[in-house]
Amino acid sequence: MQRLLLSTAMLFASAANAQDIRVAFFDGQRVLNESLPAKVATAKIKQEFSRREKELDELNENLRAAVRKFEKEAPALNELERTRRQRELTDLDQDFNRKQRIFSEDLGQRKQEELNILAERAQKVVRQIAELEKIDLVVQDAVFFNPRIDITDKVLKALAK
Repeated sequence: MQRLLLSTAMLFASAANAQDIRVAFFDGQRVLNESLPAKVATAKIKQEFSRREKELDELNENLRAAVRKFEKEAPALNELERTRRQRELTDLDQDFNRKQRIFSEDLGQRKQEELNILAERAQKVVRQIAELEKIDLVVQDAVFFNPRIDITDKVLKALAK
């Protein structure tokens, strides 16, 4: 794989010298972290999931309080009552874990949806900039790049509009 990448890079380098190909770099991760639409999406998701997160926090606190109460009262309980309450605590714990897992899955899915939307917008902006500035190749991930060919700031500005 590395040989293929090296060969491709050498091919582009020799073609660039021969035909004056313009190359640019775009930092996609930076756009996902710093762009205005990313910040808006993050705030929107946080607000969207805040009620469920609060409910989970309350459920967790209630479970902890029930465990503390049980631990305090357990020595005085008869075997039958102790077993019944342990089962109740186990059921509550399983219910909490299930709700927490569902919450995490829903949150992850929602974040991925917003990430995909932002990535599509960023790609369109990169294409527009490339066409406008007559750039032949835009590289997104690179081991090294000269800051002079970095168009990330232009993409961030365009996305903020």
